[in-house]
Amino acid sequence: MVVTTFAEFARDLDAQPLSADVTHHAKRAVIDWFAALVPGAVQAPCVLMERALADDLDRGRARLGTGRLATARVAALINGTAAHTVEVDDIYREAIYHPGAPTIAAALAAAQDRNESGERFLKAVTAGYEISTRIGAALGRAHYRFWHNTGTVGTFGASAAVAMIHRLDTDRFAHALAGCATFAAGLQQAFRMDSMSKPLHAGHAADAGWLAACMAAQGVTGSLNVIDGEAGLGFAMSDGPDWQQAVSTLGKDFHITRITFKNHACCGHTFAAIDGALELMARHSVDVNQIDRIRIGTYRPALEVAGNPEPRTAAEARFSLQYVVATALIHGSVRLAAFEPDRMSDSATRTLMQRIELSVDPALDAAFPGQRAARVTLVMRDGRELSHLQPTRKGDPEAPLTDSDLDGKFRELVAPVMGDRGAEALLARLWALESQTDLRDLMAPAAARLNAA
Repeated sequence: MVVTTFAEFARDLDAQPLSADVTHHAKRAVIDWFAALVPGAVQAPCVLMERALADDLDRGRARLGTGRLATARVAALINGTAAHTVEVDDIYREAIYHPGAPTIAAALAAAQDRNESGERFLKAVTAGYEISTRIGAALGRAHYRFWHNTGTVGTFGASAAVAMIHRLDTDRFAHALAGCATFAAGLQQAFRMDSMSKPLHAGHAADAGWLAACMAAQGVTGSLNVIDGEAGLGFAMSDGPDWQQAVSTLGKDFHITRITFKNHACCGHTFAAIDGALELMARHSVDVNQIDRIRIGTYRPALEVAGNPEPRTAAEARFSLQYVVATALIHGSVRLAAFEPDRMSDSATRTLMQRIELSVDPALDAAFPGQRAARVTLVMRDGRELSHLQPTRKGDPEAPLTDSDLDGKFRELVAPVMGDRGAEALLARLWALESQTDLRDLMAPAAARLNAA
């Protein structure tokens, strides 16, 4: 049974220190998570969730992204939501999955609640990433047809991380994973129109994983074949994955070292097209006013998820290839400012959007999800056609963001909320996580800044 294999992996992982390389990549993931958490924490739906869950706030030992005290379970729920709200959180490409939002939210809430060290926290994050990314990759494209992997697969990442924080033995660790499997949820239809549901999927995954692990710690059992049984997750939500292949590299090949970190503040399915358009602009010194038409060929799920031709809200615009490519061509980037009201109503952007044609490229579609590529062609008014195949995305393992890039992303997203000094203090502590003995006051600068405001 695959949950037992995962539990044995966690036992072995716990028995020795993380390597320097894995530790470094785990810290990168945590830094990127905080960069997503902080701006998301001060927006809807999180500010609305704080009202709804007020009974669990201003007490407890965990903290929200705003620095506000919370019980561990509610911290996992709200922080998981916050980290997925502004669409800048990490990706494990082969699993079509954002592992950080649910996994790190649950791990941090549990670590703060139990006053665990930064070293223990990093080990928990690593366990959550290694287990959940393999489940997601095994479920594959068939799962992604209807399900939002961050909501479903993320439940396992959260549960594994919390089980590691609680030091569950092999038997109870397996039951934590078995229990959370039946909580896994999140429908794609929830974000194919304007709604707040998509980030809630990540929050629910963090909450459900936290709950399953805490219950398993007290002896609550689950069906140990719930993933690979004949009526289990693999057949109910996919096409009967090969679970033996899924676990074959456990403990040898660490997926956390191959995470994609976002370079644009929108749906990751749009990134190759954005990067390709920007490459053509730079290579040919294109005058955007001389573009007659833009053709984008890419993989089918990109069009299904992010093919909205007339986005009305920021949430819809983040899932509009037409909007983000036009924005990139006119403004040179797709950052948080791209989704402010003045940008959303920009007439030049809206006009250029009408000239964008989307299509499925069969070769690029066949390579999904292992490759995220786009072919971009600018048809100029003088008759020239400028074409570029963008084979990957900036931020993917083949073109990774450097540590310096991550620092810049963190400062850009966190400083407006926490202030420059608060952001720098938090960043320094995160790069030294393995030596931190108390994680409870990580967000104290945010609390001080927001309380002063």
